[in-house]
Amino acid sequence: MKTGIVQHIAQLAQIPLTPHEEKDLEKAFDETLKVIDTLQELDVKNVEPTHQLTGLVNIVREDQIDDVHTLTQEQALSNAKLTHNGFFVVDQLIEQ
Repeated sequence: MKTGIVQHIAQLAQIPLTPHEEKDLEKAFDETLKVIDTLQELDVKNVEPTHQLTGLVNIVREDQIDDVHTLTQEQALSNAKLTHNGFFVVDQLIEQ
């Protein structure tokens, strides 16, 4: 992986990196990509997909709408400085 890609990812994530950190990340990305390449070579045609390993069942409550504490769209937007088609309008956060 080229250092320029690491710099680009760091810039997008807004993470300042030292040259040493860039080299470390470049090596780590290369290692990760090699593992992925190795995994892609495996023949898994006869392997059944596994979605859950522990056998545990979801024990949380069902989602329920609380009409008492829910705002209508009009109420939610009532103090917004700018709206457009029923949505908040905010300043652009990412310039590139």
